[in-house]
Amino acid sequence: MQRTEKLCALLGIRYPILQGGMAHISDARLAAAVSEGGGLGIISAAHGDPERLAAEIDEARALTDKPFGVNLMLRGDNLDALAKVIAEKKVSAVTTGAGNPAAYIPMWREAGVKVIPVVASCTLAKLMVRAGADAVIAEGTESGGHVGELTTMALVPQVCDTVSIPVIAAGGIADGRGFAASVMLGACGVQIGTRFLAAEECSIHAAYKARVLKANDTSTIVTGRRLGHPVRSIKSPFSRAYAKAEYTSISDEDLEQMAVGTLRAAVVDGDDKRGCFLAGQISGLVSQEQPAAEIITEIMAQAEKLLCGGEQ
Repeated sequence: MQRTEKLCALLGIRYPILQGGMAHISDARLAAAVSEGGGLGIISAAHGDPERLAAEIDEARALTDKPFGVNLMLRGDNLDALAKVIAEKKVSAVTTGAGNPAAYIPMWREAGVKVIPVVASCTLAKLMVRAGADAVIAEGTESGGHVGELTTMALVPQVCDTVSIPVIAAGGIADGRGFAASVMLGACGVQIGTRFLAAEECSIHAAYKARVLKANDTSTIVTGRRLGHPVRSIKSPFSRAYAKAEYTSISDEDLEQMAVGTLRAAVVDGDDKRGCFLAGQISGLVSQEQPAAEIITEIMAQAEKLLCGGEQ
């Protein structure tokens, strides 16, 4: 698989699997475990605290000597300071979402950081190429968290046909079948988020993890379209109440306030009533808790068998 080897060489990893930069979830421990397993672990900077991000990077480096990256959501606080920490710490790669990272790309590239923006359209993918991105992540609406409108099946091949840099597929990928399908669509590798929620090294509350393990194909819902920021999460008292409120006369300000603190309530407290449990449509394929390294080797073994002409 020449294309996947190209991505591995670019990032210095064994397997072309990136761990999703899940807000308030992807910490040093999870990132290091994924990197130790041969993939590219990602630390989320969504908390907006530059000192905390620096500490997380240092902790990951104490846990692994393998490459890892940072995810920067471009709709948060202290973006300039966080971007500077990423450059100063010279992490292997940065993934970005919810915005255009062009202003930071020269600084990151000068520091030797590979820049891999998440894109939800061909137009944005072309813009990122012009801005100097090393690769892009084409993420379909099946993913958990913030989502676009195009499905992974439709988006990935079109982005692959549009740009010449490596394309990483994301959204609805949790096993070797999804990996193999992504490669057949033209991708050089995959980004996986929801499957890693069930990793032993993932520190989410046990109640959150239990929800993921119990979920099926129809367990998720997309809310937030009214405010222009659609988010996919597991159906819960909060998500159902929010979805209902979107079609009432509630003000946009009050609607936005409804969501404040709900992800933390899920991740830290496992709050069944108020928590927002982010997860993708692929949750039904996540059936057991496993070490991150075992998840990676299992996915790759199944994918290689399929791509080499073997049966599932």
